Amino acid sequence: MPPKQTKGGEYVETDTGNKISRRSHLHGTQNIVLGGRDIIQPEVVIRGDLLRTANPSTSSSNPQAPSSSSSQPPVAVSAGKYTFFAPGSVVHPPRKLHRGQFSHHHLKIGDNVYIGPGAIVEAASLESGVWIGAGAVVGHFAIVRAGAKVLEGTVIPPNMVVGAGDVVGGKPARKVGETGWGDGWEGREAWRSI
Repeated sequence: MPPKQTKGGEYVETDTGNKISRRSHLHGTQNIVLGGRDIIQPEVVIRGDLLRTANPSTSSSNPQAPSSSSSQPPVAVSAGKYTFFAPGSVVHPPRKLHRGQFSHHHLKIGDNVYIGPGAIVEAASLESGVWIGAGAVVGHFAIVRAGAKVLEGTVIPPNMVVGAGDVVGGKPARKVGETGWGDGWEGREAWRSI
């Protein structure tokens, strides 16, 4: 079944209800898994083409081939249901330098996650109910636990763990408060409005 167009053709709707702007930039779509009813707005960049490379000493046929322990294709970025990617946000898997080569790892995004305009995310994990403010930067291998809120313009350094329900702000990020449970962002209403 071909994707459906919504509201004048700006968005394409997939079989699982994802609404993807025609002006978004999805690289390596075969390595991006969307959980359903996600919204990807214009000028969003998701880098699914950045994959973990195999160790050259163990792979004799193609040293640049993605490593995979099974026959399934590798996943670079996965997002749960009702994830909202605001305009201009950039999402790519975390990377590290190993023996002179960059190696990328899987980025897992939970359900009901909001990634604000102009935010840059290179985290290892964003758990369910996370809210990332406009212009925030989430460093590589950072972990943002369930229900956490990252304020606008915040810079989360690499490898930082933001606790569940914490509010962080500043450059570098530090805890400035706590969210009340149940105050999390609900992606269902945003999905219905597009």
